Amino acid sequence: MNAAPRNRSGRLEPGSCDGRYDCGLVSLIVQKFGGSSVADAPSIRRVAERIAKTKRAGHDVVVVVSAMGDTTDELLDIAAQVVGGAIPAPRELDMLLTSGERISMALLAMAIKNLGLDARSYTGSQAGMITDERHGAARIQEVTPMRIQAAIDEGAIAIVAGFQGFNRQTGDITTLGRGGSDTTAVALAAALGAEVCEIYSDVDGIFTADPRIVPHARKLDFVTADEMVELAASGAKVLYTRAVEFARRHGVTIHARSSFSDEPGTIVRNAREGETVEEPVVTGVATDLSEAKITVVGVPDIPGKAARIFTIVANAPANIDMIVQNISTTGSGRTDISFTLPTADLPRTLEALGAAQEEVGFDRLIHDEDIAKVSVVGAGMRSSAGVSARLFTALSEAGINIEMISTSEIRMSVVTRADLVQAATRAIHTAFGLDGDTEAVVYAGTGR
Repeated sequence: MNAAPRNRSGRLEPGSCDGRYDCGLVSLIVQKFGGSSVADAPSIRRVAERIAKTKRAGHDVVVVVSAMGDTTDELLDIAAQVVGGAIPAPRELDMLLTSGERISMALLAMAIKNLGLDARSYTGSQAGMITDERHGAARIQEVTPMRIQAAIDEGAIAIVAGFQGFNRQTGDITTLGRGGSDTTAVALAAALGAEVCEIYSDVDGIFTADPRIVPHARKLDFVTADEMVELAASGAKVLYTRAVEFARRHGVTIHARSSFSDEPGTIVRNAREGETVEEPVVTGVATDLSEAKITVVGVPDIPGKAARIFTIVANAPANIDMIVQNISTTGSGRTDISFTLPTADLPRTLEALGAAQEEVGFDRLIHDEDIAKVSVVGAGMRSSAGVSARLFTALSEAGINIEMISTSEIRMSVVTRADLVQAATRAIHTAFGLDGDTEAVVYAGTGR
């Protein structure tokens, strides 16, 4: 077997150690552990032992950690109490929230040192995570991991606080928003030329559906990055959309696996040129309960009104998912426009639209938080007919009504009532032949 290809820094090319090459013992692995994996002292010691095992096998190791358990939610609750229901100052909220990851990194470094290995903890800014200035949802602009590389070269395990970065212009600490620790790990893997980025949670990999909803969901051995982006964007909880998009763009291989078992997990990477991958029609079913719907009633049906509405929404700011515009009512010259968005964006979007009611000229706003989205995703949908017919038949036979529909090349999503989403997911999962023979194991109950 030929030796694995290496990049200019001497690191293995991403994704090369998949059986095609002899990788030897030395490669760089980035490992990320979520909150459920470092929830308490015993969990941190268990994670430290896993990291130590990887290091003793001859690999260089960089670790990214989230805050312990529900620490971030608890800090948000305290902040809300302190400001009495007002919106906390974004800069100070970022300073508060980043403390959770700093606690995790320091405790994990202590645990690894206790096992006789050198470990050094670093904040996001110390690790070179350079971001824009937006608090609460910063974007990574550059990664300059000099201190991390120096620690690796000296034989140490580098422990990095996820979810956070540093803006050079303001000199402030920033947070990356939802999935920030996943994004931190993938960004470091890309910058350091890591062979793989292992993202650990409390499930054994990527499943055909959330095993908390579909107990007989099957674990997938391989998912293309394109499919995983769609699954993550549609509500699959094991990986976050931004992290998978970053991995797809930079060619990083992700290995999703559990910190509670030694199961092999799921490989997520770009399909390689000339590679033949058996593509099922539907790879998985994703469920999203985090969206709400706004209907703008009685919009003048003339050019420019829809553009103005969605400019207001974009400036709120809010991320829109599905959009439906009804046919203009005969003789009225007015129409209704409905769209879905994250529930967290709902209050400020309603406020922004309400303030512009006279300008736009619509009649009223209706909002609905009792909705959910179910999506089927599969690369095989590109060349297969009948997916929509099978999907709608399954929902019809389960007595579930569809409120909105959207599609992409490899995804079809429907909106239904929130209290029916679990029944809808199970019906669709069975209809596409995705049910397994055994029940999936969820070790900690959160999916992170």
